[in-house]
Amino acid sequence: MITDLVQIRRLGEQKRDENERLRRHLKRHVFVERRLRLITEDIEGDIDCTQCANCCRSATVRLKDRDLPKLARALRLSEQKFLNQYAEMTEDEGYILKRNADGSCPFLAGNLCTVYEVRPATCEDFPHLVRGPGSLVARMWHMADRACYCPIVYNTLEAWKVETKFFDKSAAK
Repeated sequence: MITDLVQIRRLGEQKRDENERLRRHLKRHVFVERRLRLITEDIEGDIDCTQCANCCRSATVRLKDRDLPKLARALRLSEQKFLNQYAEMTEDEGYILKRNADGSCPFLAGNLCTVYEVRPATCEDFPHLVRGPGSLVARMWHMADRACYCPIVYNTLEAWKVETKFFDKSAAK
């Protein structure tokens, strides 16, 4: 299991094309999604996200309508003041959390989330391998990027390659 963030970035970038091929491979073949989920859950259980918090320094946080009232209430702000202070509108994703100058989440303190109990659904479901809308394969679109900064995603994709015999099939092409 690799958890060093420098290695994750380097290896994730080196394997970006391979990870995109894995997504296409999973889309074209039938796999027991439950088995892939169990592998992911095991890896998630072995990695302490509070030792990393790299997602809070790298990922965009899309805000859903249901996130706004609970975050605003927790911060004792009106929804409009919350949006003005902490959110920005994007063409592609709608409202997202603004980032600090260093690119990190405004609610990150060290490696801990200061709004953890009311964190946005995007954060709650991260890294979106086990939890999130749509099928596992549908959520794979972002995994090649996430494998460059998230130890859970990187190690999960590597384990899935073994489980699905991806190397055997891709080597035959």
